[in-house]
Amino acid sequence: MFPFIDNGAPRGPLPGSQCRHVGSPGPTNTHLSILHRSALSQVINIHNDDFFVAVPATLAGHKPPEQLNWVHKQRMGNLIKVLTRDIDNNGGNFFLDFENAQPSSSEKVVWENVNQVLTESQVILEELQGYTGAGEEIRQAIQSPNEEGVQERAWSAVLPLVTKLKTFYEFSHKLECSLPCLLDVLTSPDAPPTQQLEHKQALARQFALILHFTLRFDELKMTIPAIQNDFSYYRRTISRMRINNMCVRSADADNEVNNELANRMSLFYACATPMLKTLSDATSKFVSDNPDVPIENTTDCLSTMACVCKVMLETPEYRSRFTSDETVLFCLRVMVGVIILYDHVHPAGAFVKTSTIDMKGCIRVLREQPASSVEGLLNALRYTTKHLNDDTTPKQIRNMLQPN
Repeated sequence: MFPFIDNGAPRGPLPGSQCRHVGSPGPTNTHLSILHRSALSQVINIHNDDFFVAVPATLAGHKPPEQLNWVHKQRMGNLIKVLTRDIDNNGGNFFLDFENAQPSSSEKVVWENVNQVLTESQVILEELQGYTGAGEEIRQAIQSPNEEGVQERAWSAVLPLVTKLKTFYEFSHKLECSLPCLLDVLTSPDAPPTQQLEHKQALARQFALILHFTLRFDELKMTIPAIQNDFSYYRRTISRMRINNMCVRSADADNEVNNELANRMSLFYACATPMLKTLSDATSKFVSDNPDVPIENTTDCLSTMACVCKVMLETPEYRSRFTSDETVLFCLRVMVGVIILYDHVHPAGAFVKTSTIDMKGCIRVLREQPASSVEGLLNALRYTTKHLNDDTTPKQIRNMLQPN
């Protein structure tokens, strides 16, 4: 899945740029030149005799070029090939195998813990997709407040639904605990974030799957207004029963949601994108709880994933190898997810001109998809990001995100 190919057309160095050679010539007399930039360059050049690689200062670790041995000690990584769209030299290699990546021995412990959560996530999505609500029973109960049989039917219909809503809410905490485990590995300071992503593909895949689940859950949730209606009716009924000193049946008491939990669940479901908010908060907390890890490790990891997804989506040669439309949607959700997380973590956000994410390009890719499949993702960028409405956001980006 996701083979990295492109036309490999050589390009010249950036106008006005200065290049410095790093290390000694390899067996093919190839020289590596580093253009020091504060963001990933839009032009990265590959040629038979010389190739020029633009890297962010954070990726280079602000070290002098002679210390960047990790770059030229190995063949050019698949990541760079994706960003440069180097078809000829990349062949059928993969950068991130979102479908089949298997954990190495060093990834195994984290992978197994996160895999349990991801396995449950499939059940959560299936139950949410099958959520029908108790709208008709609630309507009849409101219209016939004195008919005990009608009230009983409404209560019996709502109670199992509230149990499901409780399960969804509790699962969000499992997701919240899993994310830092992945970020701790993928942003580890023992190697650049790009290298972490490439060498720990199984964990990178799990990170992508979490983002995919999160966006999919929120897309579904926004189409089911019955969720909040059912829970509101449940809270009103429980409150009335307590006021009237009515006993809750023992079978129902086991599933009862206490007042404190009910308040937290109400706040959770009142959010348009509750799972995405959970991940955003968890990412911000990870950064604040780990001051010894440079914030650039996290933001470079996120921006690199956004860039790779964008390139695969907008390059016909990559996209032609997708086996289904769902693969396209998967990449779109992952791209939007990492943009939102980046915007919450980076002090200046994802929309500022100096951002290492090509926001115009990412929005353009979204706009090129059928509106019905990406409207929820565009809304996520509009309403769940932190810095979109800042004065530093270019007017063109704001206009591109305006609803049609």
